[in-house]
Amino acid sequence: MTNFAIDIQSLNKTYRPRGKGQQAEKVALQDVTLQIPRGSMFALLGPNGAGKSTIINIMAGLVNKSSGTVRIWDIDIDQDSRSAKAAIGVVPQELNFDPFFTPAQLLDIQAGMYGVPKVERRTQEILKMMGLEDKAGAYTRSLSGGMRRRLMVAKAMVHNPPILVLDEPTAGVDVELRQQLWENVRQLNRQGVTVLLTTHYLEEAQELCDTIAIINHGRIIACEEKETLLSRIDAKEIHFRLDKPVEAIPPGLAGFHTAIQGRRTLVVRYRPRDHHVGAIIAAVQAGGYEIVDLSTDENSLEAVFLQLTAAPVTVAASV
Repeated sequence: MTNFAIDIQSLNKTYRPRGKGQQAEKVALQDVTLQIPRGSMFALLGPNGAGKSTIINIMAGLVNKSSGTVRIWDIDIDQDSRSAKAAIGVVPQELNFDPFFTPAQLLDIQAGMYGVPKVERRTQEILKMMGLEDKAGAYTRSLSGGMRRRLMVAKAMVHNPPILVLDEPTAGVDVELRQQLWENVRQLNRQGVTVLLTTHYLEEAQELCDTIAIINHGRIIACEEKETLLSRIDAKEIHFRLDKPVEAIPPGLAGFHTAIQGRRTLVVRYRPRDHHVGAIIAAVQAGGYEIVDLSTDENSLEAVFLQLTAAPVTVAASV
């Protein structure tokens, strides 16, 4: 057995028109290779229409691939699709549930669809894990939006899959409920569940995930550990709040990109590999200023994402 929860090799998908008068064929995925380590928190990011949902739907057996191989928990989806589907739990973007059932009933029905015997069902355990224990007997139509999102995660876990796929799970969820949902997901990950996340909230991916892949126009353009990916932009900013108005840039900062914000804030942009923070602080003080406070603006995943998706598409090797 390999060390990968999901192993995708040279995956292609082309949607071809059917009948006369249809649009030209659309290439959704081009030679996608992606290997997701077991036990990881992995993010798959990309603009709308980049191919994220197509990959997920192929793994879930909802879309037929054109070519390539997909292995889920070391099971080839072509050779044993039933076992492959049983190894994955998918939380879709759309909320889908019957409003006239209770959460407990929905989880029992979902478990029955996966063939889980009644004695092996973990309905109450899963509801407790997702913070829905007190809502087990309530109609789902009475649940808040955040509770419904958590119920979707609970439904995906009824057959105890080793892989959980979250497709935009926090869309439309407020900050507090989002934090609760992520704590639930972290708990699952600590128990050994591999998590694959797609999201447009890039700060979530940066905070939660250890490895990040970026897809654009159906191609993987980056797949690296988070710190490696963030280091692609080798630049930082320091914001100095000084004890008096800045009248001129200190001479010692002549070789830096500097700017004055307001009256007393000096912004210095630099490359960590070329300059040390201590030298910058010394230059400010040598200019006759005392530093009242300072803050740094670190590299963000958003900056890397925008840089990569704006550039011409090239194929990147996966980790």
